[in-house]
Amino acid sequence: MIIYFSLAALCVVAVAACAWWLFSIRRGRFRAADGETGGPYPVVLVHGFFGFDQLDVLGRQLHYFRGVSAALRADGVDVHVVRLPPLASVSERATALVSFIRGLDVERVNIVAHSMGGIDARFAITELGLADDVASLVTIGSPHRGTPLAHAGNSLPARAVRAVLETAGVSTSATEWLTPEQMERFNRTVLDQPSVYYASVVGRPSRDQIALVLKPSRRVLEHRAGTSDGVVPSASQAWGDLLFEVPADHWAQIGWSKTYDARPLYRDIIGHLRSKGL
Repeated sequence: MIIYFSLAALCVVAVAACAWWLFSIRRGRFRAADGETGGPYPVVLVHGFFGFDQLDVLGRQLHYFRGVSAALRADGVDVHVVRLPPLASVSERATALVSFIRGLDVERVNIVAHSMGGIDARFAITELGLADDVASLVTIGSPHRGTPLAHAGNSLPARAVRAVLETAGVSTSATEWLTPEQMERFNRTVLDQPSVYYASVVGRPSRDQIALVLKPSRRVLEHRAGTSDGVVPSASQAWGDLLFEVPADHWAQIGWSKTYDARPLYRDIIGHLRSKGL
C-alpha cells in the first residue's frame, strides 16, 4: 500500500511539474533578474580605452569589435555599437553611454563591454540611473580591480602628451580611474543593481598566445599581478557570474588576432543571455 501511495505521489509531482513547465513556456520560461519576463533584448557593444565604433581608413572600415557585429547580425541579433570619448574619464564616458542607450527605441538592452567599457557601464547603471534600461552587463577583459599599467598614465612622458591633448580640448583622464587603488574605491561605492544580471569573461592566454606587441606589458604584469591578458590582470577581470575563461589576449578578445576567432565567444555570450530570457 505504501508503494502505491508513493507512486501516486510521484505521478502528482510529475504532472504538476509538466503543467508548470508548459505554463512557464507560454509566459516566457526564463526571466530577467528583476523578475519581469525577459527579452530577447538588443545588444549594445561598448568599446574600451582608446576605442571606437568604426573608422574609415584609406577607404576601408575598421571595426573595434572586428567581425563581431556582422556575425551577430547574421544570427538575427539586433546589435548597436556605441562610440564613447576614447580617453575621457569613466564618468564622461558613462554619460555618453547613457545618452546613446536612451536614444534607442527599445525597452531594455544587454550590454557587452570590453575592457574600460565594462567600468563605464557599471558606473552608468549605478550612478547615472541606467539600471531600468539594462537587462544585463557582460564584461570582457575589464579591469574591475584595476590594472597596474594605468599608473603609466601619470608618468612624465604621458603627462606631457596629455597636456597637449587637453590643450586641444581632448579629455584624457581615463587612466586615473583604472589604477588598482582607484578601482578599490570605485567598488566600495558603485554597487551592483539587483535588477541587472552581471557576468564576465576572463582572458587567460598562455605566454605563446600573447601578441608580440603585448609581450612587454605582459612581463610587467606577471611580476606585479600574475597572469594577465597583456593589459589587465586575469584576477581583475571576473565580475558577477564567470561565464568563460578564454585563451585570448586583450586584443584577441575583440577579434584582432590571426590565431583566435572571437566570434564564437560572442555567440556563446548571446546564447547564454537568451537561455536566461534576456
